[in-house]
Amino acid sequence: VQLQAFGGGLVQPGGSLRLACAASGSIMVHDINWYRQAPGKERELVASITSSGSSKYAESVKGRFTISRDNAKKSGYLQMNNLKNEDTAVYLCNAEVLSTDYVLSWFWGRGTQVTVSS
Repeated sequence: VQLQAFGGGLVQPGGSLRLACAASGSIMVHDINWYRQAPGKERELVASITSSGSSKYAESVKGRFTISRDNAKKSGYLQMNNLKNEDTAVYLCNAEVLSTDYVLSWFWGRGTQVTVSS
């Protein structure tokens, strides 16, 4: 199983980015989490979504970020609007994946850098 995250980049304050996380070599994806880690700070859980679509958000991103998923594509997404300088971090996806060997495990994707700066 490979988990890959896409969509990071440089954006001005107030701008938007959409991150994607795709699982290859899997049968299905269960819960999906998006974390972020800024330099010198602890890793923070930003948003999570269950296999049934129930979502949760960190207080710092509520109303600005939206997590979603496409089960057919075995993918998760994080739409980030009204970005602020303090959203700058490496964003990582983390998912519970059922592999083609029918083993259910948690995987981490390689992070994608989000930089919010004018």
